[in-house]
Formats: sequence, structure tokens, C-alpha cells
Amino acid sequence: MAELIAGRYELHEQIGTGGVGAVWRALDRKRGEWVAVKVLTQAEAGSMLRFVREQSLRVRHPHVVAPQGFAADDDLVALSMDLVRGGSVATLLGDHGPLPEPYVAVLLDQVLDALTAIHGAGVVHRDLKPANLLLEPTADGRPFVRVCDFGVAAVVGQPRLTARGTTVGTAGYLAPEQLAGADPDPRSDLYAVGVIGRQLLTGQPPAQSLSTGPPVQPPSAIPVDGIPAETEARLTSVLRALSAENPLDRVQSASEARAMLAPLVPHGAPWAGAADAPYVFEQVAGGPAPEPMTERIATPATGSQVAVALPKPKPNPKPTPSPHPTPDPHPALPQAARPDDPAGKRLRTVMTASFALAAILLVVLLVLLIG
Repeated sequence: MAELIAGRYELHEQIGTGGVGAVWRALDRKRGEWVAVKVLTQAEAGSMLRFVREQSLRVRHPHVVAPQGFAADDDLVALSMDLVRGGSVATLLGDHGPLPEPYVAVLLDQVLDALTAIHGAGVVHRDLKPANLLLEPTADGRPFVRVCDFGVAAVVGQPRLTARGTTVGTAGYLAPEQLAGADPDPRSDLYAVGVIGRQLLTGQPPAQSLSTGPPVQPPSAIPVDGIPAETEARLTSVLRALSAENPLDRVQSASEARAMLAPLVPHGAPWAGAADAPYVFEQVAGGPAPEPMTERIATPATGSQVAVALPKPKPNPKPTPSPHPTPDPHPALPQAARPDDPAGKRLRTVMTASFALAAILLVVLLVLLIG
């Protein structure tokens, strides 16, 4: 039987784990749709502070998985977000191995598009890696990536939740300045993108010689010179610009890196006809929807109880990937990320109340006729 949190989220299936909690496929009773819910499993104060900060970092962008709701119930705290159904880039790499260069260019372009919005909001992610890049299944074979898990993200200029001189993130993707305990810097995220790009091309994870904790002296960078020799020269240049050891030698912004990459990003999915073309399929199902939930309410005339069916949950709409455009400072949100239409919400509320009232009146009438 599904566990219910805060009278709102029905937890049905665990689909992942994070640094401070487990992620579940859940039914949001309030919204009537399937969502992903991260449930805090540590009661330690620092974890709670990160959880609260994560729910406040609501960067609205098609390529970002932003929190939708926040709820607490006894000793459990839950954070809900869109349910992304195609697995992660880490899963894709495990299934497929090295990816075609045009495919890599599309993925990196979308990640940099997301980072332009994230950094523009004053946020540094600090834990970019293939496992935190989720994929939506698409009909045309072109990937649609979404950056997730802001559990260790930091807001530039705000107090840090880690002691100075310590690091957070994942070994292998940390920039040298992160290892040295420097203040959060958007260029550290760009370094991680360069490392990810190398991994997408080779299918191999970065060297695991880096570790979190006290700074390593001297900090050791992941060399991007391990890129396959046959890689297109312009793509190699972009990756090297992203992952330069010195932040001053790095490309200075996600938008600048995206502009460098733009000539390499194809329209459509030119790899689709190949026998070994990468394919993103639905790995996290949203349904079938459960039976309608019922709530017992008393009729005003008799006090008798009558069961009124609540609406069935709606499946999450999938975002539709768009062809690569000139970078837009204000990208349109997919339908799933737009705020609910107020007029439509009022109409649905009125209709639901009307049906419930009609059911109550019908029961009262039957009682009177029988009596």
C-alpha cells in the first residue's frame, strides 16, 4: 500500500537516491498527476538546511527540473518536482557507450542553455555529472536533457552551508578551485561540463583520483587531452576552454561556451538512421493511474456517509524538444512547467464542487423517497 505524506503525496516506487534522501515516483493528490518526490532521510540540521534551500531554488527553464512543492509530515520532509521518464545520461552511457559527436554537441548545448539560466539566477550547481542530467523520451530521436538535483547548490553571495576549506560535489568532476575550498563560482560548473563532454565521447568516467574533504595540494585537474584524437577540432577546443585548470583561462560564461559550440549543433537527429544510434526510452512509467480516490462526507439532511470519487490523476505532459535556436535569454517553458491558469483552476474547482453537491442531493432524494 502506498505511503501518504502530508495528505498529498502517495509514494509508489523508489526510483533513485541522493545525498540526503530517496527519490520516489509519487501521485500528487492535489495536482492529480504523477511527480518525483525526494524524501529527506537524514534529520541532521545541515541536511535540513540544504533541503529547504533546494526547494527555494526554483529556476524556471525547459532544461531544468525545478521544485514544485514542499511538504512536511511528522519526521518526514518531501520535495516534489517533475517526473522525468527517460533515465539519466549516466544510464544512457552505460547502455550505449561512447556517443556520436553531433549527439554530444546537442546534449552539451542544452546543459549550457540550462546553466545560462541557473547562473543568471545567481546559483552555482556544484554537482554536475551524468547522473544529474535526466532525459525525456522524444519521438524524433533528438535528446532532451534536464539538469536536476540542486541539493548542494549555492547562491553566490549568500552564507555557505559548508565550512570554508571543505568541498562538496562528486570526485572526478570537481574543478581545482573547488578542491581548494574556494567560494562557489559558476566557472566551476563549466569545468564539470568539459569533463562530462569528454566522458560522453569516450564512454569512460573521469579519473577517480580526486576526493572530497580537505583540499588536495596541489589540486589535480582532470586533463581533457584524453579526448579521442579523431574528435572534431572545434569540439576539442570547446572542451579545453571549458576545463582549463585556471578559472581565468576558462571560458567565462555558459552563454559564451554555447556560442562557441553553436556551429557544431545539428538540426534534427542526423544520427537517427544509424544501426547503433543512441535511443532514449521511457524507463519510469507514470501509470496506469490508480483507481479514483474516495472521500467519505456526510449529507446535511441525514448525516449519512456517501462516497464521492475524486478526479483521476493526469499523466505529466512530455516537453517537446525544439530545433537548436539562436540562444534566447527568455526561453519558453514547456507546458508542464507553466503556472496553472487561474481561470481554468477556478472553473475546475466550481465543476468539482457542483458534481459533489449533485451527488449529495441525489442521495438525500433517494433517502426521502425510500423513507
